[in-house]
Amino acid sequence: MSIKKVLVDADIIAYRAAYSAKDESEVQARSTVDDICSGIMYDCFYPYDYSLEDDTFFYLTGSNNYRMEIAKIKPYKGTRKKEKPDHLKATRDQLKIRWLAEVIEGQEADDAIGIKATDLNGECIIASIDKDLLMIPGTHYNFAKQEWTEVDQAKGDYFFYKQLLTGDQVDNIQGVPGIGPKKAEKAYEGCATVQEMYTKALEMYKGDTEALLENARLLWLRRYEGEMWEPPLE
Repeated sequence: MSIKKVLVDADIIAYRAAYSAKDESEVQARSTVDDICSGIMYDCFYPYDYSLEDDTFFYLTGSNNYRMEIAKIKPYKGTRKKEKPDHLKATRDQLKIRWLAEVIEGQEADDAIGIKATDLNGECIIASIDKDLLMIPGTHYNFAKQEWTEVDQAKGDYFFYKQLLTGDQVDNIQGVPGIGPKKAEKAYEGCATVQEMYTKALEMYKGDTEALLENARLLWLRRYEGEMWEPPLE
């Protein structure tokens, strides 16, 4: 039996381990990384053997995220704390050394996951607690809640267009003022295609194509290198 490749959001692990060991030693922070990663490997592969080099892909975000240049309405991730946990460098180093994590420059780890998942035609497991990744087709594993979710293309597209209306407070992306998840779901009732959802989204943005395009490009996770989101063709 062939096993699915596992794509891991290593950013989440680095931060969780660093924060959980904030009053502990660096050694403890590194050990926490290994505990989290070992748990993910067990949950995703047991009872089958796996190769760390061939079957797993850990991704860390580097520098020069292209979204910083796109964001004009509000600074991208502008509300996040500037201070980093003390052991973050150590946890990132542990992920690189022990778990072979790749540092992604110019874009986010999430983009690298989207690109790899697309290359695998969605036949993979995406291990993360980040809801943004739910626009990517594949088998999703929330290792904090131990929850599994199957996402196909239709579900992924719907999630993206729903976010386009609600925005993303965590990343400081505004969306349409006054639109929450329930209103977004109501807006898309009866929409059967991506084109119909786009048309409805543009209506909700009151025809402001520039704002819609900016937010869409900030929210969209890439499916191939260098991709920039464009409205669907009619």
